[in-house]
Amino acid sequence: MPGPTLTDIARAAEVSTATVSHALNGTGRLGAATRRRVRETATALGYGTRRTAPRTRTLGIAVTTFPAAWNYTEIAYFSRVVTAATAAAHTRGYALTTLPAVRAADDAWHSLAVDGMLVMDSPRGDPMVRALRARGIPVVFDGVPGDPLPGDHWVDNDHDATTREVLDHLAASGARRIALQSGNGDEHYARAVTAAYAGWCAERGADPLIVPFGVADDQGRAFDALLRGPVPPDAVYAAYDPGGHQLLAAAARAGLRVPHELRVVCASEDPAYAATRPPVTTVTLDPDRTARAAVGLLADLIEGRGERAPAPGRVVVPAALLVRASSGAQPTGWAWS
Repeated sequence: MPGPTLTDIARAAEVSTATVSHALNGTGRLGAATRRRVRETATALGYGTRRTAPRTRTLGIAVTTFPAAWNYTEIAYFSRVVTAATAAAHTRGYALTTLPAVRAADDAWHSLAVDGMLVMDSPRGDPMVRALRARGIPVVFDGVPGDPLPGDHWVDNDHDATTREVLDHLAASGARRIALQSGNGDEHYARAVTAAYAGWCAERGADPLIVPFGVADDQGRAFDALLRGPVPPDAVYAAYDPGGHQLLAAAARAGLRVPHELRVVCASEDPAYAATRPPVTTVTLDPDRTARAAVGLLADLIEGRGERAPAPGRVVVPAALLVRASSGAQPTGWAWS
């Protein structure tokens, strides 16, 4: 014989089926007395004795920027997001499944067994997001979604303000011809950083110099023509994690000393930049705080759906500029040669 349904329990306990679901799954914001009464009613009716236990609540996390397969956990930013998101999910009683960055298998997203999804750097026309929305699965974004809807939730930095802070810092150090290494993806981050840089240049009557980021360009060959040109830049802001290492390699090939002839700033969470020669000035986007905020929003959406769900919109996480010698600063204990 089948066991009692949620409707049977709700009728006996004189509550809604949503309250029963929250009480049995440990979710929602129920009073202790209500939660206990519902569980006692369910036990009295034989709930759970003739059926399997409910599955563990699960969140998913993935990057959907690029269609090809790539291991985003090797990038310091994403690695820290995954680690912090796992800890935050466990604190809220959820498992966290890290999904591969393969957009070719779109069908899998129509049967993915998750209670909610954290999507990082979602581009416009993202088929994964369309599938999740169609299934009614709550989604929270790390970064502005490519196709935002009025009820969406996302956590992001102020990339316009951060980019301008970097450029102002380089200009204050004496740089007059600043280039940008920016991404060629369709995610909001690449578009926002590039737009801020172009606006900053236009306000000063400077020609924008943009070098596309290549994820497989370990030696920074994309910089060679620019750095060896008749009028090379005297500073570069690399908006992606490997950019600082790429620039140091390219500057060495071009015979340019950092920071004497080329100042360098890189957006990265890689602690190795503090030990390069010279140490590289970095921008931290605080992925740990971003992940905790995103998981908190996602759990609140799942547990308060239809009742006390959080208000939609953006949560802003401050970025920070960690100044080191590569951008013209001279910290104590560092001597320029």
